[in-house]
Amino acid sequence: MLKNYLLVAFRNISRQRFYAFLNVLGLTVGIASCLFITLYVKDELSYDRFHQDADRIYRVNLDAKLSAQEIAVAVSCPPMAGALINEVPEVESALRVAQNNGVVMKYGENAFTQEKAFLADSNFFTFFSFPLLEGNAKTALREPNTLVLTERTAKKFFGEEKALGKLLTVGNDTTTYVVTGIAQNPPSNAHFGFEVILSGVSTPAFQDPIWMNNYIATYFKIHKNASPAVVKEKIDGLTIKYIGPEVERFMGMSLEQFKQQGSKFGYTLIPLTDIHLHSNYQAEIEAQGDIQYVYLFSVIAIFILIIACINFMNLATARSAGRAKEVGLRKTLGSLSSHLIAQFLAESFLFSLIAATLALGAVYALLPLFNTLAGKELLFESLLSTELLIMLVAVILVVGLLAGSYPAFYLTSFRVTEVLKGKVREGMKGGSVRSGLVVFQFTVSIVLIIATTVIFQQMQYVQNKNLGLNRDNVLVLSNTGQLRSNAQPLKQAIADQSGIVTASYTNSVPSLNTEGASPFRIEGSEEDHLVVRYFADYDQVETMGYTLMEGRYFSRDFPTDTAAIVINAALMNELGWKEAVGKDLYGFNQGGRVPYRIVGVVKDFHFESLRNNVRPMAMFLNTGNANYLTVRINGNPQEAVAIVENLWKQYAGNEPFEYSFLDQNFDALFRSEQRLGNLFTTFTVLAILIASLGLIGLAAFTAEKRTKELGIRKVLGASEFSLVNLLSKEFTKLVLIALVLAIFPAWYFASQWLQGFAFRVELSVWIFVAAGALSLLVALLCVVFQALRTARINPAKSLRYE
Repeated sequence: MLKNYLLVAFRNISRQRFYAFLNVLGLTVGIASCLFITLYVKDELSYDRFHQDADRIYRVNLDAKLSAQEIAVAVSCPPMAGALINEVPEVESALRVAQNNGVVMKYGENAFTQEKAFLADSNFFTFFSFPLLEGNAKTALREPNTLVLTERTAKKFFGEEKALGKLLTVGNDTTTYVVTGIAQNPPSNAHFGFEVILSGVSTPAFQDPIWMNNYIATYFKIHKNASPAVVKEKIDGLTIKYIGPEVERFMGMSLEQFKQQGSKFGYTLIPLTDIHLHSNYQAEIEAQGDIQYVYLFSVIAIFILIIACINFMNLATARSAGRAKEVGLRKTLGSLSSHLIAQFLAESFLFSLIAATLALGAVYALLPLFNTLAGKELLFESLLSTELLIMLVAVILVVGLLAGSYPAFYLTSFRVTEVLKGKVREGMKGGSVRSGLVVFQFTVSIVLIIATTVIFQQMQYVQNKNLGLNRDNVLVLSNTGQLRSNAQPLKQAIADQSGIVTASYTNSVPSLNTEGASPFRIEGSEEDHLVVRYFADYDQVETMGYTLMEGRYFSRDFPTDTAAIVINAALMNELGWKEAVGKDLYGFNQGGRVPYRIVGVVKDFHFESLRNNVRPMAMFLNTGNANYLTVRINGNPQEAVAIVENLWKQYAGNEPFEYSFLDQNFDALFRSEQRLGNLFTTFTVLAILIASLGLIGLAAFTAEKRTKELGIRKVLGASEFSLVNLLSKEFTKLVLIALVLAIFPAWYFASQWLQGFAFRVELSVWIFVAAGALSLLVALLCVVFQALRTARINPAKSLRYE
């Protein structure tokens, strides 16, 4: 029986090759899209789950409020780990990790800047499941001045030489570290990757006893059956015990008074496996994902698959009259309805199986391109896992059932007598169902078009917005903190070159790095204001193109500028001042309050993502070592880079020459959104393609069904234009209905997504009009092509049709 079903299915496919091609192509694109998104979603959901006991690991996060400013940061204080182990019985172990990015490491003549270097406690490789290929996980970081390299980093320094036991110079010319381990390259689905792990034993950062200094990531593992809620309560107790005395010591008030002024200081917990998709904390080690995008792409996958199934259903039911006599004859010869239903479902499953096979081939061939679009390292082998193979079989069955069920029951519902007399005509119900399905297809497509347009406009907006600085033609050199006595001669040599406007040392580069924030207050007030610190030399304003609103910038003519600051407009507004020059702000250190005289005010400039408002900021004069040298160039950028590199070699020796451009650094802030836009565009095009394939098939069938009618109209004098208009009118109406239905969900999605940006485009009505016009154009192109073919048939042939 099954053999007969398949044989008949193949015969029908061979007789209706055009419609079979449309069906298979639509299903192939739909299933391939679904598989791509499945790989993406599976990878997003897998982050950090490879660690042993991942479900028992948590991270401590600073959750504070200073005056009106909320502070939610993915770090805590150095003493936290020790307190958890010694004072919270539910905690089994704890680990501290501190970023040491941009550290220069040397071996002989080889010098490299390690962008993913970290200080860590000695239990790093027993706490996390990052396997060591060489060395002992328990002892590799136990001693001071020891480090572990990844396999990739070890080959970069030593080639094929044995790395274990080698000495590396780290950070300066006097500190050497011994290589005590080689780690397997971290998987891409860890919430942070690393190149080097250095022992944090005896380092000043790990010995800091101050609880109010929060700059280290602290992880802990709880005992089996222990409650994280209980641990959180005990951390709250530790906060009162240790933070209270420090607030009184540094801020001159009790913890209760601190709280009464609207401030708070505490900690929250986040499970390790939630960090990638559920973290809303600042200062994450690496940019994380967003669970909303996972939900969104999952819904898109389902909708694309449904659109592909709709194509099959529409074409099958549309051609029902053509197969009605086959159904009648089979019933006359004794076939039961169940046999006929099985026959049509077999055809549907066959289409689905062919499409799934082709889809797997498409995924295999196009996965490298998809990885580039998504910024992933997805492997085709992931689809061959048991769970995904089961899912693929389920997709084949579900697609076959969805696509074939309605046509099967619809065709078998015909009466034998009417079928054999040729009286079967499609009723209003069948046409209405098909029209509804077409409307659904184009509603989804229009929503995707609008969403893609909004994402594209927002990305254009953030890339072209006036940032309050001139980000073009600014070269940023890193590693300058190692230059010491050669720093100023290098700066002067660069500034003296033609094509160089000016140069300035800084520890704070907008889009790249800031020095964190500290509490400041005005004289006579008990209210603290959190202010971002920005350290730079005398030439920073000219180099970066900041605009002075009031007063002046730091000057060599004023020796007292070492105790002066330049603030931004956001800080002046928060303080409620109309004028700021000449007033004092008081910062805090272990010696008490320190006054800083305001000598100037600059217009607000963006130094972070445009997702955030410009925070209050104060610029401090720094004439010592700095981590960056910013260079404004006026000419060919590549020629300027070559000139600067030659000078670097003269003054910096074998220090690695590392540079970037300020505009590219700003673009990198929105790389995840750009990837989102690329993925959205891709799946929008695919959804439109699938819907168009179905529309082409329906238009071809409609035109074929009305061939005789069109021939009669042509004989009676109808023009080709009027005939095309007659066939196009119905489909135009369906697209317009789809546009109306798409407006609200598209507006809601776009509005919610834009809420994530402090600076954003306005939703214009023209976006919706343009999306509707594009959909209508696509629909008309599909329909008009088929309509013209039919309208141009010789009326003599048309009248003989059927």
